[in-house]
Amino acid sequence: MGEITGGCCCGSVAFKLEDSFQKFYFCHCEQCRKLTGSANAANLFTAPANIQWLKGEEKTKRYEHPSRSFAKVFCTDCGSPLPFLSKSGKFLIVPAGSLDAEPAKVVDAQIFCAEQTQWHQTGIQAEKQPGFPS
Repeated sequence: MGEITGGCCCGSVAFKLEDSFQKFYFCHCEQCRKLTGSANAANLFTAPANIQWLKGEEKTKRYEHPSRSFAKVFCTDCGSPLPFLSKSGKFLIVPAGSLDAEPAKVVDAQIFCAEQTQWHQTGIQAEKQPGFPS
């Protein structure tokens, strides 16, 4: 496996890691929708030590839910989601959208599908455009 880089939208934070992921999930739970502002989270799971921060690690902030087992790390300048250590410490969770290239790992499963929104189920069938509609 080769290396893959990633970072935030504004360029303040950058990292690299080995393109070596154990799991890749699309999660449709309510918490992931709230944390991403989207229909689902797309998270890759890798070894906890599989990251080298290239710049801006001090510009990251962690939100830890006070009573549930989920968290989010983001850039303090632009809010982009970034890799973080799971609460258990067993995995580094990498938001797929934070990567600069396609990972070799394919999606293993869509999880918490009972919580998938109707607007998402309908939306994936909508007309596809290469950019903004005319």
